[in-house]
Amino acid sequence: MGGAGPGWGPAGLWVTLALLAWSVAAAVDAEGPAEPCGADGWAQDTVPPGAAFVAAASYRGPGNNDTRSNKALPILLWWSGSLFPHFPGDTERIDCPRGSCLVTRSRRVARHRRTKALIFYGTDFRAYEAPLPRLPHQTWALFHEESPMNNYMLSHSPGIRLFNYTATFRRESDYPLTLQWLPGTAYLRAPAVPLAEKDAWRRKGYGPVLYMQSHCDVPSDRDRYVRELMKYIQVDSYGKCLHNRELPSERLRDTSTATTEDSEFMTFIARYKFHLALENAICDDYMTEKLWRPMHLGAVPVYRGSPAVRDWMPNNLSIILIDDFDSPQELAKYLDFLDKNGEEYLKYLEYKNVGGIKNQFLLESLEKREWGVNDMTLPNYLNGFECFICDKENTRVKQEQEHKKSRGKIPAPRPHIAQFKHMGCPMPTPGFGSVEDLSEGDSWKEMWLQDYWQSLDQGEALTAMIHHNESHQGRFWDYIHEIFVKRTRQH
Repeated sequence: MGGAGPGWGPAGLWVTLALLAWSVAAAVDAEGPAEPCGADGWAQDTVPPGAAFVAAASYRGPGNNDTRSNKALPILLWWSGSLFPHFPGDTERIDCPRGSCLVTRSRRVARHRRTKALIFYGTDFRAYEAPLPRLPHQTWALFHEESPMNNYMLSHSPGIRLFNYTATFRRESDYPLTLQWLPGTAYLRAPAVPLAEKDAWRRKGYGPVLYMQSHCDVPSDRDRYVRELMKYIQVDSYGKCLHNRELPSERLRDTSTATTEDSEFMTFIARYKFHLALENAICDDYMTEKLWRPMHLGAVPVYRGSPAVRDWMPNNLSIILIDDFDSPQELAKYLDFLDKNGEEYLKYLEYKNVGGIKNQFLLESLEKREWGVNDMTLPNYLNGFECFICDKENTRVKQEQEHKKSRGKIPAPRPHIAQFKHMGCPMPTPGFGSVEDLSEGDSWKEMWLQDYWQSLDQGEALTAMIHHNESHQGRFWDYIHEIFVKRTRQH
């Protein structure tokens, strides 16, 4: 969700989940703790659903005419149980537009014939822990709104094509989460600190540019670029990365203060004219609070992240793209020009004026979005994706029944397979300079380039295991070794 690895997304998400949970389950799964992952932890015979799958409390959503009892519904299993968006039980009935389903985080039903889909969280998904054998009657669904750095296997075709349906930050995914950090247009239109106040801030010795990062060793290698930029313009860096200035109070130095958009913290950073907004990884449509928060505050983001970021901007002049400049020195010259020419600087904030948001694609995307960001009147995106999968599985069940009833005259439903562009993030590159310029022992090169390509091997290994109907996870490393030997011979 954010840029700092495995986190829990926009501030207040879990509070929102607790308040928005669709009808808290009345019964907790009486069958005991979940079985360990993998075939070795599953019972050899088909496991009956159990009492909780019959007694789960029901919720009737608008437009749902499904009269089936719980014991007749398809089951969706949250394999990544920590994301299960219902409290406090392990099982819940959900009533979606095309029909109802039971959702659970109890792995005891992993092999049951009614368990039609497994939902995985991308950050937690590891090829060597995947549930095997993969059952032919089950689809795999991927929820991954976080950074591509959390699991580069998903950026390679063999990795992403393990899944049938996806919810990622890419607009091309089946259930896009691209604007997960943007509550709405009102967030962008919030008033900016007056220019006179920003200029007074500068006269007190503060720099024109803010940098605040405490996650330093990341695939985008942002610190390498910022270090070079600092040679040509004053950058006040308050985080652990390239730290050169202290926040004025211990309270503001608390990381949780920043992540919750504390009012005192926001007031402090809003006085800066420019915020360095460099994502931790580069990928189309991967845009986080690093981009939207400065725009909310009325600072100008100096951005590197999604190469397609312009598609989502409120107008044609609202951010400064690092990659538009030949060097950090050229960028510094332009920032210095804007710092000294208020009229030119304010052009970057015109989107805050009435009628200033002119991007119809952005406006339409926000309008069509069925889930909300910290909006108690709309479902959250976990519940939304859950219903998306429920509708897909009910449709598939119906099509399979029609195929069987027609004795083959009606074709069986074709499986939907996720595509490369549902994630498809490129190989990491240095934040400044080229790979050839880096020393042999450079820690960034040793960490992220290796991780990226080793992730390809892992996706290929798991794909091969599924094709061979493997049931024991321990064989994963044998497959990895085979791939390594094959590649070595090819080179």
